[in-house]
Amino acid sequence: MLKNAFISIISQKEKEENRGSVEFQVFGFTNKIRKLTSHLELHKKDYLSQRGLRKILGKRQRLLAYLSKKDKVRYKELISQLNIGETKTR
Repeated sequence: MLKNAFISIISQKEKEENRGSVEFQVFGFTNKIRKLTSHLELHKKDYLSQRGLRKILGKRQRLLAYLSKKDKVRYKELISQLNIGETKTR
C-alpha cells in the first residue's frame, strides 16, 4: 500500500490531510515493521535492527491500544485496512 493512497483514504474521511493522526502513525510504523522484517530475514544476526523492530512494535501496539479504547470502529477499520492481526490489549 502506498503512502499517498493511504493519505487519500484518511483525507476522504476527515476532509484534510492529518498526518499526525493515529491511523497515519500506525500506517508508518507498519511500513517500517515490514521493511525491517524483510531485512532481518537476510541478516539474522543484526541485533541492532532487532532492537529497533521491537521498539517500533511497542510504539504501534501502544497506539493501537489507545485507538481501541478511544474508538472501536476506527480501530477495526484500521486493522482490516492494514491487514494486521488484532493485538491483545490490556
